[in-house]
Amino acid sequence: MTTVEKIRARLGALSPEKLDIVDESHKHAGHEGAKGGGGHYAVTIVSRVFEGKNTMARHRMVYGAVSDLMPREIHALSIRASAPGEI
Repeated sequence: MTTVEKIRARLGALSPEKLDIVDESHKHAGHEGAKGGGGHYAVTIVSRVFEGKNTMARHRMVYGAVSDLMPREIHALSIRASAPGEI
């Protein structure tokens, strides 16, 4: 299972209506984190569980879902988390 597939599986717990995951590791070749094998990923997620929550709370929820992948498989994670209708 690829890291993107693992991220997708774990974020499924947040019941996303939309989930896009982009592996941006190629942009960071030679970066210290990349040397250790951890990749750089960008996540865009839309879920009702984010309704009424601020950005920090949303990010904590995403990080909590993928925490077992950090820092070995995920070195950096860019997050855009929204509730439906906010986009």
